[in-house]
Amino acid sequence: MDIIKQLAQELSLKESQVRHTVELLDEGNTIPFIARYRKEATGELDEVQIRGLADRLEYLRNLAKRKEEVTRLIAEQEKLTAELEAAINAAVTLQEIEDLYQPFRPKRRTRASMAKEKGLEPLAEMLLKQGQEDPVILAEQFVTEEVTSPSEALQGAQDIIAEHITDQPEIRQMVRKFTYDYGSINSSLNVDPETDSNAREFQMYFEYTEEVRKIPPHRILAINRGERLGVLKVKLSVDEERVLQLVSKKLITNPSSPSAPFIEAAWADGYKRLLAPSVERDIRSSLTEKAEAHAIEIFATNLRSLLMQAPVRGYRVLGIDPAYRTGCKVVAVDEYGVLLEYTTIYPHEPQKQWAESLSILNAMIDRHQVSLVVIGNGTASRETEQLVAELIQKRGQDLKYLVVNEAGASVYSASELAREEFPELDISMRGAVSIARRVQDPLAELVKIEPKSIGVGQYQHDVNQKELSRTLDAVVESCVNFVGVELNSASAALLSYVSGLSARVAREVVQHRITNGSFSAREELKKVKGLGPKAFEQCAGFLRISSGVEPLDNTAVHPESYDIARRILAQIGSSPEDMRHSERLEEIRRQLKGLDPKKVAQELCAGEPTVRDIIAALGQPGRDPRDELPPPLFRADVLTIADLKPGMILKGTVQNVVDFGAFVDIGVKKAGLVHISQLSDDYVRHPTDIVQVGDIVDVQVLSVEPELERISLTMRINQEAAR
Repeated sequence: MDIIKQLAQELSLKESQVRHTVELLDEGNTIPFIARYRKEATGELDEVQIRGLADRLEYLRNLAKRKEEVTRLIAEQEKLTAELEAAINAAVTLQEIEDLYQPFRPKRRTRASMAKEKGLEPLAEMLLKQGQEDPVILAEQFVTEEVTSPSEALQGAQDIIAEHITDQPEIRQMVRKFTYDYGSINSSLNVDPETDSNAREFQMYFEYTEEVRKIPPHRILAINRGERLGVLKVKLSVDEERVLQLVSKKLITNPSSPSAPFIEAAWADGYKRLLAPSVERDIRSSLTEKAEAHAIEIFATNLRSLLMQAPVRGYRVLGIDPAYRTGCKVVAVDEYGVLLEYTTIYPHEPQKQWAESLSILNAMIDRHQVSLVVIGNGTASRETEQLVAELIQKRGQDLKYLVVNEAGASVYSASELAREEFPELDISMRGAVSIARRVQDPLAELVKIEPKSIGVGQYQHDVNQKELSRTLDAVVESCVNFVGVELNSASAALLSYVSGLSARVAREVVQHRITNGSFSAREELKKVKGLGPKAFEQCAGFLRISSGVEPLDNTAVHPESYDIARRILAQIGSSPEDMRHSERLEEIRRQLKGLDPKKVAQELCAGEPTVRDIIAALGQPGRDPRDELPPPLFRADVLTIADLKPGMILKGTVQNVVDFGAFVDIGVKKAGLVHISQLSDDYVRHPTDIVQVGDIVDVQVLSVEPELERISLTMRINQEAAR
């Protein structure tokens, strides 16, 4: 089937939509650019649809390539028949292709190949015909110096038959499906739990069985990890007799034939020795692939939520990276993240300079007019919270604090980017800067860190790392381009995720800014070394210049549509210059709401989706969609796990979402778990349907286990009680 037609059918799209989208992708356009600025061509497909189409397109092209390759390889063996070629062309998965290729795949020396070398293949063919001849008499014809007896000849023939049967695509598919439908995954303890430090983590899997078709993704990954660490022994089991009978019915066409028992014995041997291990590998590989894809999807969802958290604007921030012996690294940054001062305090063991630390913090807060303290959630975080809470109580003014996930701060600290930004600071002090800034603008700061190091995933170290990086990079790219980037203040790390800009060109943009001063217009990007016409087309609409010579440069309107934008403004008696004045902007917004996009598009000979987007953008110059989200939860006092009692109702911030629930930070050392069953009174398909990372939620304490530092929470709270 034609790939365009197949994609259109599979994705329920028009062929024209698919064709134009594929053309745009093949021309090197980025997905954010296509989704935002080529809506007429794609029929207004969104980013998710285009990414899904691109992924499926890649699979189908790889499938077509493999079909050609397998057809060629079989033809070279002079074994390609019209029926086989038709079967290859009709295959819809790579697994089907590999099953069809299995009989022709070059093999290492096997029992079957050695039997063929001894000339026993004709005997195998005779037995497979299932005639009425006595197999022993047939075998006597093949006794030679190499084959010393009829029984040896029959054994060799059975080896050939065993390999022949287990190589058949329909047999492999039948056994694989039966094993998946009726098989079980079994895990058992493989170490002494008293001496193996990893054993406790896998306690529930010491003696565990679950149906293959029902086992959820997170348990697959957990079992795989336990097996990889040597803690667990894992086996896939199925009713062997049923499998043998299932296939025997297909193999034995003449039950009265004296050859039938020999064929059945060959099949039983082939299944145990060849097919069962292969099917187990196939199924476990397929389960793992699906589990990894699911885990990557959850990580991507969590990462998007984290990156899209509302920036905390207008605060001067004190960032603290807590530690015991080496001291807490403290930095003060202004409203724009510019480093003002840094120092180290030693409030905890072994120095215990509590009073002195309070004094230093107090002085820094006064000196820089700090109104928010941000603490990393690593080692000594809880004790540092107590220090800050005491400071807030003593000051008696509007000072708040936040605890943030510091995952990735150490990765950033040791990076080349961090060394370029702060060559005079040591590694741990750079981490404190990262902690402070990630509240002011989570997106701008977190893009400096490898996405998989940010720590909002599930089994992120156990999945395909190449696919994880590819998916997470796509999420970051999507978020950056959705928000838009201020050209004159963005770091090279942030610019590198802008549509059309490579890391090298992003560095050139920053260097051009340093050498020539701020950009006054998007057009000046064309002067940047290495930034050609195609890159300009892709990136320009996502870059903002808040105080440039062209007011439209501070909107999501692409330069290719500036003429249309000016003509739309002219229809309401305005110009781009009027957008600079807040009182005039309000009037522009009111008048734009009265326009009919369809009518305007017809009058201007433009696409309606483009006109609709331009009208929306003209009313919101400099808009950051994150500003519409609720701010993070500020705290002024600290709780301990000992303060928690069942029934208490608290506000918390969702820290991570996994398959079995959500972890919520309620201001104590450990995040509490809201199990999936406690997220809602209604059925919950997956926790991400109810909560996202960064959400502020009301929770009630169900139980507390201080010795295990385990807190169980519920969101199924009586609303009156919550108030």
